Amino acid sequence: MNDRSLLAGDLLVLFGLTGWALALPAYGSEFAVSLALSCLMYIALATSWSLFCGTTRYLSLATAAFFGIGAYTGALTIETQGWAGAIALGALIATAVAAVMGALVLHLRGTYFAVLTFGMTELIRHAVTYWEKQVTGTVGRVLAVVPERDTIYLTVLLLAVLAVATSIILRRTRFGLALRGIGSDEQRAMTLGVDTRLVKIGGFALTAAFAGAVGAAMSVRWTYIDPTTVFNPFIGFQTVLIALIGGAATLWGPLIAAIVFSLLAETLRLQLPEAYMMALGLLLILSVLYLPGGLASLRWQTLRQWRDDIRAEWQARRYAWSGQKARDERRERERRVVV
Repeated sequence: MNDRSLLAGDLLVLFGLTGWALALPAYGSEFAVSLALSCLMYIALATSWSLFCGTTRYLSLATAAFFGIGAYTGALTIETQGWAGAIALGALIATAVAAVMGALVLHLRGTYFAVLTFGMTELIRHAVTYWEKQVTGTVGRVLAVVPERDTIYLTVLLLAVLAVATSIILRRTRFGLALRGIGSDEQRAMTLGVDTRLVKIGGFALTAAFAGAVGAAMSVRWTYIDPTTVFNPFIGFQTVLIALIGGAATLWGPLIAAIVFSLLAETLRLQLPEAYMMALGLLLILSVLYLPGGLASLRWQTLRQWRDDIRAEWQARRYAWSGQKARDERRERERRVVV
């Protein structure tokens, strides 16, 4: 199957999912729409995170920072700039912060990069808290202007579709190839003429633009926001976990995992919050051990291989528990002695 056929197939799947999501508010309950909205939020966040981190293998923990920046920007500007203007400004300011942050820390890799991005997220959260206390005399914002439910839903749906469509197109461009080259071997990419510094900053800023726009769109769900709510590290951590478990290097993995986790969250979080976190950790462990490519790499061959491995393991244990293994080993030792 050539690249054009794969592109057409990906766009067709995206078109079908978009049509289903567009029809949901017309026949779905308030709970279903709220669940779908949360799902779309994490589709946009996890897919945009994978645009940069999944290809370059840079583990960023700054999603919560960009989300919070977008949320606060939207809360401060929605009355003067309108709905579209607030979202655009949220994306723009998050992009600018990401470009500065990327220029400072993208020369690092691995644990150092992850820790620094998390540290900068906390720094931004505390800076916003300090600014509010010292300048405005209060902490938090009340949103007096809140769009209709369907407006919020359609906006977040648009952002999710744009994130997936960007991922589809970006994989087939020189910029996407440069990102994959950095992930495979950054030094070799440099020798081939790739300006890795600019490419990394551009990819990091693109991820932040989506996170900032989603934060601005989702801020109106709370009507009252404060730094603890919108700069919540759990938003960033769950985005990373969704992308990793779904398959950060794949196109549809983050989308599949976002749907699974949204359903799991609503089922367990309110009634059994500890069970939800345990399930989250268990899925991550199982994915790392048995499905390193994520849920998107799951195939019938994978399931058959698991079945064969389980069957072979069970037969080996039965062989040992029955005592036949010990008898065979004893006979083998006696045979060697006689020889």
